[in-house]
Amino acid sequence: MNVMKIVPAILTDDAHDFQDKLSQCEKFCGLAQVDVMDGKFVPSKSVGLEVLSSIKTRLELEFHLMVDNPLEYLDAAKKSGIKRIIFHYESKFTPHDELMDKIKALDMQAGLAINPQTQISQVEHLFSGIDLLLFMAVNPGYYGSPFIPEVLDKVKRVAEKKHGFILALDGGVKESNILDIKRAGVELACVGSGIFKGDDIAENYRKLAKKLS
Repeated sequence: MNVMKIVPAILTDDAHDFQDKLSQCEKFCGLAQVDVMDGKFVPSKSVGLEVLSSIKTRLELEFHLMVDNPLEYLDAAKKSGIKRIIFHYESKFTPHDELMDKIKALDMQAGLAINPQTQISQVEHLFSGIDLLLFMAVNPGYYGSPFIPEVLDKVKRVAEKKHGFILALDGGVKESNILDIKRAGVELACVGSGIFKGDDIAENYRKLAKKLS
């Protein structure tokens, strides 16, 4: 069976809370995802460009851009030494291959995120240029949205073809479904409320990790 890692997904619109979450994550993991929201592509908003361009952390980070125009965030990502940019197929920015070229020109990996309703046939033409494919298992933009299990069928179909990029899943990950997610072929499980809800996020992380051991 594939090895799956748990990636904390940080969502906040407060700079101090953002830094606090980063500092806490440094104690138990090596990679975290920063959820970036502009209030347009999704209704919620996250910390803005000022914070995103001056991140200080020992963690490897990826930006998950739930925004209308991903280009606006590339400079901030570069300044903060971000490892990977994940943009949405459904964002208004096109052409997607041009965006991937710009990301890679900045020495970052390019990840593609797809919403639950988006079909694999709509994005297959982009597979040769991506380093990661992120399946949204919830409709993006809200913490604690219900998991959509049908997304795992899409994961399995892509996993069977072994394209060579990382398969990731975001949304609704919890103790009750994390093994099903792993069995589908997911390699990175991005977890927001499943880790950050409650007082002890390290313990929440450990509980999820224990399910995989």
